[in-house]
Amino acid sequence: MTPLDQSPAPEGSASPRLTSLTHGGGCGCKIAPAVLQDILKAMPAAAAFPNLLVGTETSDDAAVWRLNDAQALVATTDFFMPVVDDPFDFGRIAATNALSDVYAMGATPILALAIVGMPIAALSTETIGQILAGGASVCAAAGIPVAGGHSIDSVEPIYGLVALGLVHPDRVLTNRGAQAGDLLILTKPLGVGIYSAAFKQERLDAEGYAAMIASTTQLNAVGAKLGDQAGVHAVTDVTGFGLLGHALEMARGSGLMAQLSVAAAPILPGVEALAQAGVRTGASTRNWASYGAEVEGAEGVAEWRRDLFTDPQTSGGLLIAVAADQADAVLDLARREGFGRAAVVGRMIEGAARVRLAA
Repeated sequence: MTPLDQSPAPEGSASPRLTSLTHGGGCGCKIAPAVLQDILKAMPAAAAFPNLLVGTETSDDAAVWRLNDAQALVATTDFFMPVVDDPFDFGRIAATNALSDVYAMGATPILALAIVGMPIAALSTETIGQILAGGASVCAAAGIPVAGGHSIDSVEPIYGLVALGLVHPDRVLTNRGAQAGDLLILTKPLGVGIYSAAFKQERLDAEGYAAMIASTTQLNAVGAKLGDQAGVHAVTDVTGFGLLGHALEMARGSGLMAQLSVAAAPILPGVEALAQAGVRTGASTRNWASYGAEVEGAEGVAEWRRDLFTDPQTSGGLLIAVAADQADAVLDLARREGFGRAAVVGRMIEGAARVRLAA
């Protein structure tokens, strides 16, 4: 089938590997942080809207609009190209990742709209249908419908969601409320980007693939319970900019320094060996180039371990800033909700709005 043939792939015909149709995959496809900042600088300042509780000011996970005294609407969108070849799993991962932004704001999802861009000449309608079915299965698990969407014929396969949720205006969680002395809890282990790079290089074994799917399809639904948890001051989800990048956003938003413990961060099985063998994503390198100048202490960290902190996390965990005396309660909650490897990975301290790596 030539590139000029725009007819759909025949039903039941063998579709190519999804990852062979893309230049990158998952949250590793994000525009580099420095480039994104340059783009957004050109945007005109928005007029004041009293009901816009969260906008673009601090690179938060979603927009929040006050509906009334008891409800605020959380709105976000997220989509990307395949990180795996199984179409159903790709749909599940993309949908889980999109809903994570709603949970990171402390909200409960209410509905989703599908964003679909597919190379119709290359993929069968059956394969595309499996992608949508995977996304719908995650939304069903979250208790919400996929209530519509939009589709285009695109060069590379793209799938994701517009996700909407509700939260009480007084319980909105943002990335800018951390306080000095807060401990930082990460709910999922690091290494998804390294897994995905190994997968594309055909160096990921069955155990690693299973661990990648389990992590990337685990809903961050615990976030909807954090607004009622004493001592929780700020939350964000760790995705394409890596743990370092999203901790830096929290530091900037809060006007504090985020100190991360290099040894404390949980790592997915087998990732350390892959990282030491030089497996990394291009996005990890771009991330470091974008914000490495705002990181202290990196000179004493092995390069492979630094790569773990800049590794793009497709559908990664939540990073939670919580008062030290409430950290155990938040850890217990996370573990009860299925995040068995949730761990304290650092703290917020007085200082410049940067990140410091410590032993």
